[in-house]
Amino acid sequence: MAGITAPQRTRKSRKPTGKPNPPIILLTGPEKTGKSFEAARGSGSDLIGMTHWIEIGGTEGTADYYGRVPGARYEIVPHDGSYQDILDSVRWVNAQPRVDGKPNMLVVDSGTSLWDMLSDEIALYARRRAVRKAQNNRTRIPTLDDPVVIDPDLWNRAKDRWGEFLWLLRRHPGPVVLITRQEVVTAFENDKPTRNTTRKVKAEKNLPAAVDAIVELHAIGEAWLTGVRSLHMEIKPGDSQRFPDFSVDTLLRRLGLQDAAESRSVSELRPDADLQEYGKPQQPAQRQPAARQAPDLTSEQAAKLIRDALMHPTDPENALHEMREEYGRRTLQAVQTDTGWGVMSADDLITKSLAHLKVKAEQAQAGQEDGEQQGPTGRVDHEEDAPTDAVEAEPVGERTPPPPDPAAEPPAPERPEDVSEAEEPQDLPRPQPRPARANQVNKVMSVLLTEAEIQARILGMSMQEHLESISGPNEGTPPPMTKLRTHVMEHRPMVIGLLEERGERDIANAYRLAGKPELKIAEMFSTLYTDLATVG
Repeated sequence: MAGITAPQRTRKSRKPTGKPNPPIILLTGPEKTGKSFEAARGSGSDLIGMTHWIEIGGTEGTADYYGRVPGARYEIVPHDGSYQDILDSVRWVNAQPRVDGKPNMLVVDSGTSLWDMLSDEIALYARRRAVRKAQNNRTRIPTLDDPVVIDPDLWNRAKDRWGEFLWLLRRHPGPVVLITRQEVVTAFENDKPTRNTTRKVKAEKNLPAAVDAIVELHAIGEAWLTGVRSLHMEIKPGDSQRFPDFSVDTLLRRLGLQDAAESRSVSELRPDADLQEYGKPQQPAQRQPAARQAPDLTSEQAAKLIRDALMHPTDPENALHEMREEYGRRTLQAVQTDTGWGVMSADDLITKSLAHLKVKAEQAQAGQEDGEQQGPTGRVDHEEDAPTDAVEAEPVGERTPPPPDPAAEPPAPERPEDVSEAEEPQDLPRPQPRPARANQVNKVMSVLLTEAEIQARILGMSMQEHLESISGPNEGTPPPMTKLRTHVMEHRPMVIGLLEERGERDIANAYRLAGKPELKIAEMFSTLYTDLATVG
Protein backbone atom coordinates (compact mmCIF):
# COMPACT_ATOMS: atom_id res chain seq x y z
CA MET A 1 0.00 0.00 0.00
CA ALA A 2 1.32 3.41 -0.96
CA GLY A 3 2.16 5.77 1.90
CA ILE A 4 3.82 9.07 2.70
CA THR A 5 7.55 9.09 1.92
CA ALA A 6 8.41 12.72 2.77
CA PRO A 7 9.23 13.53 6.43
CA GLN A 8 6.42 15.34 8.22
CA ARG A 9 8.53 17.38 10.67
CA THR A 10 12.10 18.56 11.18
CA ARG A 11 14.39 16.28 13.20
CA LYS A 12 17.98 16.48 14.42
CA SER A 13 19.99 13.35 15.07
CA ARG A 14 22.65 13.10 17.79
CA LYS A 15 25.59 10.92 18.68
CA PRO A 16 25.29 8.37 21.53
CA THR A 17 26.61 9.45 24.89
CA GLY A 18 28.02 6.06 25.84
CA LYS A 19 26.72 6.51 29.38
CA PRO A 20 24.66 3.74 31.01
CA ASN A 21 21.27 4.41 32.49
CA PRO A 22 20.75 4.31 36.25
CA PRO A 23 20.04 0.58 36.60
CA ILE A 24 16.84 -1.15 37.68
CA ILE A 25 17.88 -4.32 39.52
CA LEU A 26 15.50 -7.22 40.04
CA LEU A 27 16.48 -9.02 43.24
CA THR A 28 14.47 -12.25 43.39
CA GLY A 29 14.49 -15.61 45.08
CA PRO A 30 12.50 -17.90 47.38
CA GLU A 31 11.45 -16.72 50.79
CA LYS A 32 14.08 -16.22 53.53
CA THR A 33 17.10 -16.11 51.20
CA GLY A 34 18.35 -12.66 52.24
CA LYS A 35 16.83 -10.40 49.56
CA SER A 36 15.77 -7.58 51.90
CA PHE A 37 18.99 -7.98 53.90
CA GLU A 38 21.14 -7.42 50.80
CA ALA A 39 19.07 -4.37 49.84
CA ALA A 40 19.53 -2.88 53.32
CA ARG A 41 23.29 -3.57 53.26
CA GLY A 42 23.57 -2.01 49.80
CA SER A 43 22.02 1.25 51.03
CA GLY A 44 25.37 2.05 52.68
CA SER A 45 27.26 2.19 49.36
CA ASP A 46 29.41 5.30 48.88
CA LEU A 47 27.96 5.59 45.36
CA ILE A 48 24.57 6.45 46.87
CA GLY A 49 23.50 9.76 48.35
CA MET A 50 20.38 8.52 50.20
CA THR A 51 18.22 5.40 49.97
CA HIS A 52 14.42 5.57 50.22
CA TRP A 53 12.60 2.35 51.18
CA ILE A 54 8.98 1.71 50.11
CA GLU A 55 7.56 -1.37 51.80
CA ILE A 56 4.46 -2.90 50.15
CA GLY A 57 2.50 -5.61 51.90
CA GLY A 58 2.41 -6.60 55.55
CA THR A 59 3.72 -10.15 55.25
CA GLU A 60 7.35 -9.28 56.05
CA GLY A 61 7.60 -5.91 57.80
CA THR A 62 11.41 -5.87 57.85
CA ALA A 63 12.03 -2.23 56.91
CA ASP A 64 12.37 -1.06 60.51
CA TYR A 65 14.21 -4.13 61.74
CA TYR A 66 16.86 -4.14 59.00
CA GLY A 67 17.88 -0.62 60.00
CA ARG A 68 20.25 -2.48 62.40
CA VAL A 69 22.22 -3.99 59.50
CA PRO A 70 25.81 -2.72 59.66
CA GLY A 71 26.27 0.18 57.26
CA ALA A 72 22.53 0.49 56.44
CA ARG A 73 21.54 4.05 55.63
CA TYR A 74 17.96 4.51 54.38
CA GLU A 75 14.67 6.21 55.18
CA ILE A 76 11.23 4.60 55.07
CA VAL A 77 8.57 6.28 52.87
CA PRO A 78 5.04 5.74 54.31
CA HIS A 79 1.82 5.16 52.35
CA ASP A 80 -1.73 4.05 53.14
CA GLY A 81 -1.59 0.76 51.18
CA SER A 82 -3.72 1.90 48.25
CA TYR A 83 -2.50 1.70 44.67
CA GLN A 84 -2.72 5.45 44.06
CA ASP A 85 -0.86 6.32 47.27
CA ILE A 86 1.88 3.83 46.45
CA LEU A 87 2.32 5.55 43.10
CA ASP A 88 2.40 8.91 44.84
CA SER A 89 5.11 7.71 47.21
CA VAL A 90 7.25 6.82 44.19
CA ARG A 91 6.59 10.26 42.74
CA TRP A 92 7.72 11.81 46.03
CA VAL A 93 10.96 9.82 45.97
CA ASN A 94 11.62 10.82 42.35
CA ALA A 95 11.27 14.49 43.31
CA GLN A 96 13.92 14.37 46.08
CA PRO A 97 17.19 16.20 45.31
CA ARG A 98 20.57 14.53 45.19
CA VAL A 99 22.65 14.32 48.35
CA ASP A 100 26.27 15.49 48.00
CA GLY A 101 25.92 15.26 44.22
CA LYS A 102 25.25 11.51 44.39
CA PRO A 103 22.11 9.79 43.05
CA ASN A 104 19.48 8.46 45.46
CA MET A 105 18.49 4.78 45.44
CA LEU A 106 14.94 3.47 45.64
CA VAL A 107 14.15 0.08 47.21
CA VAL A 108 10.68 -1.45 46.63
CA ASP A 109 9.90 -4.43 48.87
CA SER A 110 8.10 -6.13 47.38
CA GLY A 111 6.83 -6.07 43.79
CA THR A 112 5.16 -9.43 44.38
CA SER A 113 2.80 -7.92 46.97
CA LEU A 114 1.85 -5.13 44.56
CA TRP A 115 1.01 -7.62 41.79
CA ASP A 116 -0.98 -9.74 44.27
CA MET A 117 -2.96 -6.62 45.25
CA LEU A 118 -3.77 -5.83 41.61
CA SER A 119 -4.85 -9.45 41.07
CA ASP A 120 -7.12 -9.32 44.13
CA GLU A 121 -8.55 -6.04 42.88
CA ILE A 122 -9.70 -7.46 39.53
CA ALA A 123 -11.05 -10.55 41.30
CA LEU A 124 -13.32 -8.24 43.32
CA TYR A 125 -14.34 -6.45 40.13
CA ALA A 126 -15.19 -9.76 38.46
CA ARG A 127 -17.34 -10.90 41.40
CA ARG A 128 -19.23 -7.60 41.52
CA ARG A 129 -19.79 -7.82 37.78
CA ALA A 130 -21.18 -11.35 38.12
CA VAL A 131 -23.52 -10.27 40.94
CA ARG A 132 -24.78 -7.27 38.95
CA LYS A 133 -25.35 -9.42 35.87
CA ALA A 134 -27.29 -11.98 37.90
CA GLN A 135 -29.46 -9.23 39.39
CA ASN A 136 -30.23 -7.78 35.96
CA ASN A 137 -31.06 -11.21 34.53
CA ARG A 138 -32.95 -12.24 37.68
CA THR A 139 -30.88 -15.39 38.07
CA ARG A 140 -29.16 -16.89 41.10
CA ILE A 141 -26.54 -14.60 42.60
CA PRO A 142 -23.15 -16.38 42.90
CA THR A 143 -21.96 -17.05 46.42
CA LEU A 144 -18.40 -16.84 47.71
CA ASP A 145 -18.00 -20.56 47.04
CA ASP A 146 -18.93 -20.22 43.35
CA PRO A 147 -16.00 -19.66 40.96
CA VAL A 148 -16.11 -16.42 38.96
CA VAL A 149 -14.35 -16.05 35.62
CA ILE A 150 -12.06 -13.01 35.33
CA ASP A 151 -12.60 -11.58 31.86
CA PRO A 152 -9.58 -10.56 29.71
CA ASP A 153 -10.47 -6.87 29.94
CA LEU A 154 -9.90 -7.00 33.72
CA TRP A 155 -6.49 -8.60 33.28
CA ASN A 156 -5.66 -5.82 30.82
CA ARG A 157 -6.64 -3.33 33.51
CA ALA A 158 -4.23 -4.95 36.00
CA LYS A 159 -1.42 -4.92 33.41
CA ASP A 160 -2.04 -1.25 32.68
CA ARG A 161 -1.81 -0.34 36.37
CA TRP A 162 1.37 -2.42 36.76
CA GLY A 163 2.80 -0.69 33.68
CA GLU A 164 2.13 2.71 35.25
CA PHE A 165 4.13 1.61 38.31
CA LEU A 166 7.09 0.55 36.14
CA TRP A 167 6.80 3.82 34.21
CA LEU A 168 7.40 5.74 37.43
CA LEU A 169 10.35 3.50 38.34
CA ARG A 170 11.94 4.37 34.99
CA ARG A 171 11.57 8.06 35.90
CA HIS A 172 13.67 7.67 39.06
CA PRO A 173 16.99 9.56 38.65
CA GLY A 174 19.02 6.85 40.33
CA PRO A 175 19.29 3.08 40.80
CA VAL A 176 16.22 1.03 41.74
CA VAL A 177 16.21 -2.29 43.61
CA LEU A 178 12.93 -4.15 43.07
CA ILE A 179 12.50 -7.18 45.34
CA THR A 180 10.19 -10.05 44.32
CA ARG A 181 9.62 -13.63 45.38
CA GLN A 182 10.48 -16.59 43.17
CA GLU A 183 8.70 -19.93 42.88
CA VAL A 184 9.90 -23.34 41.74
CA VAL A 185 7.29 -24.63 39.29
CA THR A 186 6.89 -27.52 36.86
CA ALA A 187 8.41 -26.88 33.44
CA PHE A 188 6.13 -27.17 30.43
CA GLU A 189 7.08 -28.29 26.93
CA ASN A 190 4.61 -27.91 24.05
CA ASP A 191 1.93 -26.95 26.58
CA LYS A 192 2.48 -30.25 28.44
CA PRO A 193 4.01 -30.65 31.91
CA THR A 194 7.38 -32.39 32.22
CA ARG A 195 9.34 -33.89 35.10
CA ASN A 196 11.71 -30.92 35.15
CA THR A 197 11.29 -27.80 37.27
CA THR A 198 12.09 -24.17 36.63
CA ARG A 199 12.14 -20.90 38.56
CA LYS A 200 9.48 -18.27 37.95
CA VAL A 201 9.31 -14.69 39.20
CA LYS A 202 6.06 -14.15 41.11
CA ALA A 203 4.99 -10.91 39.42
CA GLU A 204 3.77 -9.75 36.03
CA LYS A 205 5.33 -12.09 33.48
CA ASN A 206 7.04 -9.35 31.41
CA LEU A 207 8.93 -7.89 34.39
CA PRO A 208 12.33 -9.58 33.62
CA ALA A 209 12.42 -7.81 30.23
CA ALA A 210 11.89 -4.39 31.85
CA VAL A 211 14.91 -4.46 34.18
CA ASP A 212 18.67 -4.06 33.61
CA ALA A 213 19.93 -6.88 35.83
CA ILE A 214 18.43 -10.02 37.40
CA VAL A 215 20.02 -11.54 40.48
CA GLU A 216 18.56 -14.77 41.88
CA LEU A 217 19.27 -15.72 45.50
CA HIS A 218 18.77 -19.49 45.66
CA ALA A 219 19.82 -19.60 49.31
CA ILE A 220 21.55 -17.36 51.84
CA GLY A 221 24.89 -16.37 50.33
CA GLU A 222 24.19 -18.16 47.00
CA ALA A 223 23.61 -15.56 44.28
CA TRP A 224 23.31 -16.08 40.52
CA LEU A 225 23.41 -13.43 37.81
CA THR A 226 20.85 -14.70 35.29
CA GLY A 227 20.45 -11.58 33.13
CA VAL A 228 22.27 -8.29 32.74
CA ARG A 229 22.61 -5.30 30.40
CA SER A 230 26.16 -3.91 30.88
CA LEU A 231 29.44 -3.21 29.07
CA HIS A 232 31.39 -2.65 32.31
CA MET A 233 31.74 -6.35 33.11
CA GLU A 234 32.67 -9.52 31.30
CA ILE A 235 29.69 -11.70 30.54
CA LYS A 236 29.82 -15.33 29.54
CA PRO A 237 26.97 -15.86 27.11
CA GLY A 238 24.67 -18.83 27.16
CA ASP A 239 24.66 -19.61 30.88
CA SER A 240 23.85 -18.14 34.29
CA GLN A 241 26.86 -16.96 36.24
CA ARG A 242 27.55 -17.61 39.89
CA PHE A 243 28.03 -14.31 41.74
CA PRO A 244 30.45 -14.98 44.61
CA ASP A 245 30.55 -12.44 47.42
CA PHE A 246 27.47 -10.72 46.03
CA SER A 247 26.48 -7.29 47.27
CA VAL A 248 24.38 -4.51 45.81
CA ASP A 249 27.39 -2.17 45.94
CA THR A 250 29.50 -4.58 43.87
CA LEU A 251 26.73 -5.00 41.31
CA LEU A 252 26.23 -1.23 40.99
CA ARG A 253 29.94 -0.77 40.24
CA ARG A 254 29.92 -3.54 37.61
CA LEU A 255 26.87 -1.91 36.00
CA GLY A 256 28.79 1.39 35.75
CA LEU A 257 26.76 3.54 38.11
CA GLN A 258 29.77 5.80 38.66
CA ASP A 259 29.62 6.71 34.93
CA ALA A 260 25.82 6.65 34.56
CA ALA A 261 23.69 9.50 33.23
CA GLU A 262 21.68 11.57 35.67
CA SER A 263 18.39 10.17 34.31
CA ARG A 264 17.31 7.31 32.09
CA SER A 265 17.36 7.91 28.34
CA VAL A 266 14.19 6.22 27.09
CA SER A 267 11.71 6.74 24.27
CA GLU A 268 8.32 5.86 25.73
CA LEU A 269 5.54 4.74 23.44
CA ARG A 270 2.45 6.94 23.25
CA PRO A 271 -0.56 4.95 22.05
CA ASP A 272 -2.85 7.88 22.81
CA ALA A 273 -0.83 10.45 20.84
CA ASP A 274 -2.87 12.51 18.41
CA LEU A 275 -1.96 12.80 14.74
CA GLN A 276 -2.04 16.57 15.17
CA GLU A 277 1.30 16.30 16.99
CA TYR A 278 3.05 15.12 13.82
CA GLY A 279 1.74 17.93 11.63
CA LYS A 280 -1.15 16.04 10.08
CA PRO A 281 -4.53 17.76 9.96
CA GLN A 282 -6.88 16.51 12.59
CA GLN A 283 -10.12 15.00 11.44
CA PRO A 284 -12.94 17.46 12.14
CA ALA A 285 -15.35 16.33 14.78
CA GLN A 286 -18.72 15.25 13.49
CA ARG A 287 -21.14 18.12 13.79
CA GLN A 288 -24.39 17.64 15.55
CA PRO A 289 -27.61 18.15 13.59
CA ALA A 290 -28.80 21.73 13.38
CA ALA A 291 -31.90 20.89 15.42
CA ARG A 292 -29.66 20.15 18.43
CA GLN A 293 -27.65 23.38 18.27
CA ALA A 294 -29.45 25.46 20.83
CA PRO A 295 -27.59 28.76 20.17
CA ASP A 296 -28.81 28.78 16.50
CA LEU A 297 -32.49 28.54 17.47
CA THR A 298 -34.45 31.43 15.94
CA SER A 299 -37.94 32.70 16.65
CA GLU A 300 -39.36 31.16 13.47
CA GLN A 301 -37.72 27.79 14.22
CA ALA A 302 -39.03 27.78 17.78
CA ALA A 303 -42.61 28.54 16.63
CA LYS A 304 -42.43 25.81 13.99
CA LEU A 305 -41.01 23.22 16.42
CA ILE A 306 -43.74 23.98 18.94
CA ARG A 307 -46.39 23.72 16.23
CA ASP A 308 -44.95 20.38 15.03
CA ALA A 309 -44.95 19.11 18.61
CA LEU A 310 -48.62 20.04 19.02
CA MET A 311 -49.39 18.15 15.79
CA HIS A 312 -47.68 14.97 17.09
CA PRO A 313 -49.97 12.05 16.13
CA THR A 314 -49.83 10.24 19.48
CA ASP A 315 -48.38 12.30 22.34
CA PRO A 316 -48.05 16.08 21.78
CA GLU A 317 -47.58 16.72 25.50
CA ASN A 318 -44.48 14.51 25.66
CA ALA A 319 -43.15 16.08 22.45
CA LEU A 320 -43.30 19.53 24.10
CA HIS A 321 -41.49 18.23 27.19
CA GLU A 322 -38.78 16.65 25.01
CA MET A 323 -38.26 19.95 23.17
CA ARG A 324 -37.84 21.78 26.49
CA GLU A 325 -35.42 19.14 27.73
CA GLU A 326 -33.39 19.25 24.50
CA TYR A 327 -32.90 23.01 24.31
CA GLY A 328 -33.14 23.94 28.00
CA ARG A 329 -35.19 26.63 29.68
CA ARG A 330 -32.43 29.23 29.50
CA THR A 331 -32.18 29.02 25.70
CA LEU A 332 -35.95 28.94 25.18
CA GLN A 333 -36.45 31.95 27.46
CA ALA A 334 -34.03 33.96 25.30
CA VAL A 335 -36.04 33.30 22.09
CA GLN A 336 -39.06 35.60 21.62
CA THR A 337 -42.07 34.45 19.55
CA ASP A 338 -45.00 36.44 18.15
CA THR A 339 -48.18 34.45 18.74
CA GLY A 340 -51.91 34.87 18.86
CA TRP A 341 -51.51 35.08 22.62
CA GLY A 342 -49.10 37.98 22.20
CA VAL A 343 -45.30 38.28 22.23
CA MET A 344 -43.73 35.80 24.67
CA SER A 345 -40.66 33.61 25.03
CA ALA A 346 -40.57 30.12 23.57
CA ASP A 347 -40.49 28.68 27.08
CA ASP A 348 -43.66 30.57 28.06
CA LEU A 349 -45.27 29.45 24.81
CA ILE A 350 -44.55 25.81 25.67
CA THR A 351 -46.02 26.32 29.14
CA LYS A 352 -49.17 27.90 27.67
CA SER A 353 -49.47 25.13 25.05
CA LEU A 354 -49.22 22.47 27.76
CA ALA A 355 -51.97 24.20 29.73
CA HIS A 356 -54.08 24.35 26.58
CA LEU A 357 -53.61 20.60 25.99
CA LYS A 358 -54.59 19.92 29.59
CA VAL A 359 -57.80 21.93 29.21
CA LYS A 360 -58.66 20.11 25.96
CA ALA A 361 -58.02 16.74 27.61
CA GLU A 362 -60.31 17.64 30.53
CA GLN A 363 -63.03 18.80 28.13
CA ALA A 364 -62.72 15.61 26.11
CA GLN A 365 -62.96 13.53 29.28
CA ALA A 366 -66.05 15.45 30.38
CA GLY A 367 -67.60 14.95 26.95
CA GLN A 368 -67.09 11.20 27.15
CA GLU A 369 -68.69 11.07 30.60
CA ASP A 370 -71.77 13.03 29.37
CA GLY A 371 -72.27 10.72 26.41
CA GLU A 372 -70.47 13.04 23.99
CA GLN A 373 -73.39 15.45 23.59
CA GLN A 374 -73.82 16.66 19.97
CA GLY A 375 -75.38 19.77 18.33
CA PRO A 376 -78.67 19.90 16.41
CA THR A 377 -77.00 19.09 13.12
CA GLY A 378 -75.54 15.83 14.37
CA ARG A 379 -71.93 17.11 14.39
CA VAL A 380 -69.57 17.27 17.34
CA ASP A 381 -69.38 20.67 19.08
CA HIS A 382 -67.21 23.25 17.35
CA GLU A 383 -65.09 23.54 20.47
CA GLU A 384 -63.77 20.01 19.99
CA ASP A 385 -62.52 20.57 16.44
CA ALA A 386 -61.39 24.17 16.73
CA PRO A 387 -57.80 23.53 17.90
CA THR A 388 -57.18 20.84 15.27
CA ASP A 389 -58.53 23.00 12.47
CA ALA A 390 -56.52 25.95 13.68
CA VAL A 391 -53.33 23.89 13.73
CA GLU A 392 -53.88 22.43 10.27
CA ALA A 393 -54.74 25.79 8.77
CA GLU A 394 -51.73 27.56 10.36
CA PRO A 395 -49.26 28.69 7.64
CA VAL A 396 -45.63 27.66 8.17
CA GLY A 397 -44.22 31.14 7.54
CA GLU A 398 -46.11 32.80 10.39
CA ARG A 399 -45.05 32.63 14.04
CA THR A 400 -48.48 31.94 15.49
CA PRO A 401 -48.88 28.76 17.55
CA PRO A 402 -51.53 26.15 16.75
CA PRO A 403 -53.91 26.96 19.67
CA PRO A 404 -56.81 29.35 18.86
CA ASP A 405 -57.20 32.78 20.32
CA PRO A 406 -58.32 32.27 23.93
CA ALA A 407 -60.38 35.50 23.76
CA ALA A 408 -62.86 33.90 21.35
CA GLU A 409 -65.64 32.32 23.37
CA PRO A 410 -67.23 29.13 21.96
CA PRO A 411 -71.00 29.13 21.45
CA ALA A 412 -73.01 27.97 24.46
CA PRO A 413 -74.24 24.40 24.05
CA GLU A 414 -78.01 23.92 23.90
CA ARG A 415 -79.61 22.32 26.90
CA PRO A 416 -81.56 19.12 26.34
CA GLU A 417 -84.89 20.76 27.27
CA ASP A 418 -84.38 23.49 24.58
CA VAL A 419 -84.21 20.90 21.81
CA SER A 420 -87.42 19.35 20.52
CA GLU A 421 -87.76 15.68 19.93
CA ALA A 422 -87.97 16.37 16.22
CA GLU A 423 -84.62 18.19 16.25
CA GLU A 424 -82.84 15.87 18.66
CA PRO A 425 -80.90 13.15 16.83
CA GLN A 426 -82.03 9.70 17.83
CA ASP A 427 -79.65 6.70 18.15
CA LEU A 428 -76.91 8.23 16.03
CA PRO A 429 -73.69 6.18 15.94
CA ARG A 430 -70.68 7.62 17.75
CA PRO A 431 -68.31 9.45 15.40
CA GLN A 432 -65.46 7.18 14.31
CA PRO A 433 -61.85 8.47 14.29
CA ARG A 434 -60.31 9.27 11.00
CA PRO A 435 -58.81 6.12 9.36
CA ALA A 436 -55.35 7.66 8.85
CA ARG A 437 -55.03 8.62 12.51
CA ALA A 438 -56.34 5.24 13.65
CA ASN A 439 -53.80 3.42 11.48
CA GLN A 440 -51.02 5.60 12.82
CA VAL A 441 -52.04 4.93 16.43
CA ASN A 442 -52.26 1.17 15.81
CA LYS A 443 -48.83 1.18 14.16
CA VAL A 444 -47.19 3.04 17.03
CA MET A 445 -48.85 0.74 19.57
CA SER A 446 -47.61 -2.32 17.68
CA VAL A 447 -44.07 -0.93 17.57
CA LEU A 448 -44.08 -0.26 21.32
CA LEU A 449 -45.38 -3.75 22.09
CA THR A 450 -42.66 -5.26 19.88
CA GLU A 451 -39.98 -3.27 21.69
CA ALA A 452 -41.42 -4.35 25.05
CA GLU A 453 -41.23 -7.99 23.94
CA ILE A 454 -37.56 -7.53 22.95
CA GLN A 455 -36.76 -5.92 26.28
CA ALA A 456 -38.47 -8.73 28.17
CA ARG A 457 -36.40 -11.36 26.35
CA ILE A 458 -33.10 -9.56 27.00
CA LEU A 459 -34.00 -8.98 30.66
CA GLY A 460 -34.86 -12.66 31.05
CA MET A 461 -38.52 -12.35 31.93
CA SER A 462 -41.91 -12.83 30.37
CA MET A 463 -43.87 -10.09 28.64
CA GLN A 464 -46.46 -10.13 31.44
CA GLU A 465 -43.77 -9.68 34.10
CA HIS A 466 -42.17 -6.86 32.15
CA LEU A 467 -45.43 -4.91 31.83
CA GLU A 468 -46.89 -5.88 35.19
CA SER A 469 -46.23 -2.48 36.77
CA ILE A 470 -48.22 -0.59 34.11
CA SER A 471 -50.83 -3.14 33.01
CA GLY A 472 -54.52 -2.76 33.78
CA PRO A 473 -56.46 -4.89 36.24
CA ASN A 474 -57.82 -7.10 33.45
CA GLU A 475 -55.30 -9.76 32.47
CA GLY A 476 -54.26 -9.56 28.83
CA THR A 477 -55.29 -5.91 28.41
CA PRO A 478 -52.39 -3.89 26.92
CA PRO A 479 -51.40 -0.82 28.94
CA PRO A 480 -52.18 2.70 27.70
CA MET A 481 -49.91 3.94 24.94
CA THR A 482 -48.47 6.81 26.99
CA LYS A 483 -47.55 4.52 29.92
CA LEU A 484 -46.15 1.88 27.56
CA ARG A 485 -43.96 4.42 25.78
CA THR A 486 -42.61 5.80 29.05
CA HIS A 487 -41.99 2.26 30.34
CA VAL A 488 -39.90 1.13 27.36
CA MET A 489 -37.95 4.41 27.36
CA GLU A 490 -37.03 3.93 31.03
CA HIS A 491 -35.75 0.38 30.39
CA ARG A 492 -33.61 1.25 27.36
CA PRO A 493 -30.42 2.07 29.32
CA MET A 494 -30.58 -1.24 31.21
CA VAL A 495 -31.08 -3.20 27.97
CA ILE A 496 -28.22 -1.33 26.27
CA GLY A 497 -25.92 -2.21 29.19
CA LEU A 498 -26.80 -5.92 28.93
CA LEU A 499 -26.22 -5.89 25.16
CA GLU A 500 -22.75 -4.40 25.66
CA GLU A 501 -21.89 -7.02 28.30
CA ARG A 502 -22.90 -9.76 25.86
CA GLY A 503 -20.68 -8.29 23.12
CA GLU A 504 -23.53 -7.00 20.92
CA ARG A 505 -22.01 -3.53 20.65
CA ASP A 506 -23.35 -2.78 17.14
CA ILE A 507 -26.91 -3.46 18.21
CA ALA A 508 -26.37 -1.53 21.47
CA ASN A 509 -25.11 1.53 19.58
CA ALA A 510 -28.01 1.37 17.11
CA TYR A 511 -30.50 0.98 19.96
CA ARG A 512 -28.96 3.96 21.75
CA LEU A 513 -29.77 6.13 18.70
CA ALA A 514 -33.23 4.60 18.12
CA GLY A 515 -36.28 6.78 17.66
CA LYS A 516 -39.04 7.34 20.19
CA PRO A 517 -40.66 5.09 19.11
CA GLU A 518 -38.43 3.20 16.67
CA LEU A 519 -40.55 1.99 13.72
CA LYS A 520 -37.84 -0.47 12.57
CA ILE A 521 -37.27 -2.06 15.97
CA ALA A 522 -37.90 -5.59 14.69
CA GLU A 523 -35.40 -5.12 11.87
CA MET A 524 -32.82 -3.73 14.33
CA PHE A 525 -32.94 -6.91 16.47
CA SER A 526 -33.44 -9.35 13.58
CA THR A 527 -29.99 -10.87 14.09
CA LEU A 528 -30.93 -11.88 17.65
CA TYR A 529 -34.60 -12.77 17.23
CA THR A 530 -36.00 -13.99 13.93
CA ASP A 531 -39.52 -14.64 15.21
CA LEU A 532 -40.47 -10.99 15.79
CA ALA A 533 -43.52 -9.76 13.94
CA THR A 534 -42.73 -7.16 11.26
CA VAL A 535 -44.42 -3.91 12.20
CA GLY A 536 -46.04 -1.76 9.46
